[in-house]
Amino acid sequence: MDFQSMFSLKGKTALVTGAASGIGQAIAVGLAGAGADVVIVGNKKSLEETHSLIEKSGQKAFPYKIDLNDSGKIKSGIEEILSNHQIDILVNNAGIVRSDDAVDLSMAAWQESINVNLNAVFQVTQLVAKPMLERKSGKIISTASLLSFQGGMYVTAYAASKHAVTGMTKSLSNEWAKHNVQVNCIAPGYIETNMTQSIRDNEKREREIFERIPAGRWGKPEDMAGAAIFLASSASDYVSGHTLVVDGGWLGR
Repeated sequence: MDFQSMFSLKGKTALVTGAASGIGQAIAVGLAGAGADVVIVGNKKSLEETHSLIEKSGQKAFPYKIDLNDSGKIKSGIEEILSNHQIDILVNNAGIVRSDDAVDLSMAAWQESINVNLNAVFQVTQLVAKPMLERKSGKIISTASLLSFQGGMYVTAYAASKHAVTGMTKSLSNEWAKHNVQVNCIAPGYIETNMTQSIRDNEKREREIFERIPAGRWGKPEDMAGAAIFLASSASDYVSGHTLVVDGGWLGR
């Protein structure tokens, strides 16, 4: 068995949402490093840095702007992508956090969180999966969270949406595994990204988190790349409906 080729993504094209920075950027660049061309999707932030990093690895990058809070724009944007590219690997990474006391959380903030973190994940997956199912080949990976298992504090909508993503992943796996389309999640732990900046700026909260992580450090976005390459490659052909936790040992504490 050629173990090196098991992890190769040569000849594949991946689509990564939320690819402008943080975990999405690291995953996109990691997939390119394993040989894939990458369709990078973002909303407001520039995709130029991710584009440049992918091309430096020798692979092609194709940037698209899509507002994942708008169902109509998702449909037209993904259809445009599918008309130009065969997507072999989908990574649903884009997500938002709206923090507030539950009694004060506005319905607009709740709805935006559910739209981006859950509804968009389903809609993008549904559109991209159809040709995968017809070809009987595909990899679908969604970014879950430690809050797919825990409740957290002041992030009710985020926790609800991330619990739902893991449940949806299991359900889709039950339907699609027999068609050789594997559906899985990656659940990052506490990672040094813009999304966690406010936590890291809170000295007390940052210390509490740091002291609980067995690995003795916060994660970096690049720590997600290996998990993504595994779940995107033929090495994971018999892995489906699984949530792979990459958290430095947090959940085992």
